[in-house]
Amino acid sequence: MSVPGVLNDRYEIGELLGRGGMADVYKAQDTRLGRAVAVKLLRADVARDSQLQARFRREAQAVAGLNHPFIVAVYDTGEHITNDHVRDSAHLPYIVMEYIHGRTLRDLIRSKDINIEQAVNYTMGVLAALDYSHRAGIVHRDIKPANVMVTEDDHGVLGQVKVMDFGIARTIADSAATMTQTQTVMGTAQYLSPEQARGENVDARSDLYSAACLLYEMLAGRPPFTGDSPFTVAYQHVREHPALPSSFNPEISPALDALLMRALEKDRANRFQDAAAFRRALRAASAGVMPPEPRVSQAPIPAAARLPSTGVVSPSPSSVLTDDDGPSTRAMAKELAGGALTTNDGGFEEVPDVPPSTKRRRTAWMVTLFILLAAVLGGGAYLGYNLLQSRPPAVQPVAVPFLVNSPESEALNQLRDVKLEPHSTEEYSATVTAGQVIRTDPAGGTSLNPGSTVQVYVSKGPSTVTIPEGLAGRTDADVRALLSSLNLKIMPNDMVNDGSIAATLVVTTDPAPGETVPAGSSITMKVSNGEILMPSLFDLTDDPEQVKEVVTAALKAVSPFLEVTFSEAENTVVTPGLVTGQSISAGTTVPQRTTVNVTLAAAPVTVEPPAAEPTPEPTPKAKASEKAQPTATPDPPAGDSGKGQ
Repeated sequence: MSVPGVLNDRYEIGELLGRGGMADVYKAQDTRLGRAVAVKLLRADVARDSQLQARFRREAQAVAGLNHPFIVAVYDTGEHITNDHVRDSAHLPYIVMEYIHGRTLRDLIRSKDINIEQAVNYTMGVLAALDYSHRAGIVHRDIKPANVMVTEDDHGVLGQVKVMDFGIARTIADSAATMTQTQTVMGTAQYLSPEQARGENVDARSDLYSAACLLYEMLAGRPPFTGDSPFTVAYQHVREHPALPSSFNPEISPALDALLMRALEKDRANRFQDAAAFRRALRAASAGVMPPEPRVSQAPIPAAARLPSTGVVSPSPSSVLTDDDGPSTRAMAKELAGGALTTNDGGFEEVPDVPPSTKRRRTAWMVTLFILLAAVLGGGAYLGYNLLQSRPPAVQPVAVPFLVNSPESEALNQLRDVKLEPHSTEEYSATVTAGQVIRTDPAGGTSLNPGSTVQVYVSKGPSTVTIPEGLAGRTDADVRALLSSLNLKIMPNDMVNDGSIAATLVVTTDPAPGETVPAGSSITMKVSNGEILMPSLFDLTDDPEQVKEVVTAALKAVSPFLEVTFSEAENTVVTPGLVTGQSISAGTTVPQRTTVNVTLAAAPVTVEPPAAEPTPEPTPKAKASEKAQPTATPDPPAGDSGKGQ
């Protein structure tokens, strides 16, 4: 079947992003909201398997309920009905998810672009996502670098992690490395928990083991176990202990070494029991504080049970050996029997009788052994009688340490040092810093018998949080870290126009700084996009003498980064000196550092006619000449002839 072009008359399917055993992931366009999304679509070749369809729908319903900033958001679910004229139509369920622009941790690890601080921060985000999903009853089962993305902006700056792929689709590059059993994904070998490798049921602690493998690889540049095949690696997860990550990266602190060894314990009872505890210990270890010891100590793995990296489990000495097991197996049976058995035509029979001298030596050894055994038993009986008759020594009580305002990890270690069993509970406190002890029950100074349980109440910070003032002009990372430390959830940024704040710096928050909100509230940071709206510069004043000053002030009020120049143009209508034009129209979005030219009216230039030249006075000689000449008598006009005669 071909891939549908449009789902639900809304999602236009684009390029293929990933492919797994059950579903494919495509980039798509949400035509209704005009945004890019990722669509996970059940493959047509498995669509008629009712069990797979039911599993996909259950997964879609579960993941659709997750809403966390460190988990890829799910926007919509639905079902596409194919129109196959050759075969019956099929129902293809799909999930519409947030499309993330960024890089996977696998790509960052391969390019060696992760330092220790970033590795800790990324793991903290993954653990926060797992804590949320585990509380919602969902176990990821396949935490690995390829399933964790780090967002990236247009400038290549990396942001926060996004956990994706909750057990349905697999990326194309990792499909070959995924171990499956009857079409049920068990996990990727290099990040497989021991219980997954043994085929046991998994729980939240299995995800934490995989998260520890993820942190190990980011710190050391390689996974904790490697091998020629997935089965070899899975065997190592069950039987072998990983090398300290500092043996591959000397910059790793002993506290991080100890934390990873605790998190990679074979027995899940010895690991961190929930993501919140792992996260707190990781935060403390990054500051150099050693993690607490596990409550249950794990017995060392016998050397005889370890094998070379073949992935084959050795038979135990109690294995049943038959004639069909071959010469080497029969030789092993003979060796285990201490030479008391031998083979005859492929079977087993007793060894022939030994000489009398040998029998006498054996009898003497048996008598000696019997005497020694009797002495030991007698001494043991006597000692046991005395122990039963004697009173047990009085139990020496221990005092509960004073732990108020101590860091949680330090407080738990102090209780264990005096042989008390700590149990921590988080609650809000307006006076005690988050992560520190509010009180203990019993209180400090109380005498208890060793092994008694002490309840430790750890602060989650205040139940309400006041958003700090003075965030404007600070970097995204700075404000994000500050708000996260106040137990606030950071939503995706909202880019806004602001003339006074440079691009990529924080303008404000929603809710605004100074407001008081419940702990754990979602906060949106408004970040400057470096652009402004050009204002209108007309009719700001009627005084030509103040125009330049008023226009400059109006632009600086919009943005101190705007520049202005002035020019003049003749205008017969507008009063000279007033604004007649601006080079950038009002309402236009422009970068902050833009220069606008303002045109001012100039009076038209009037051209005066040339002045008449004066008639020069005649010289004396000319005057005499004029007198010498006879004066002509003009002719009388017509009609006047004869008058006056």
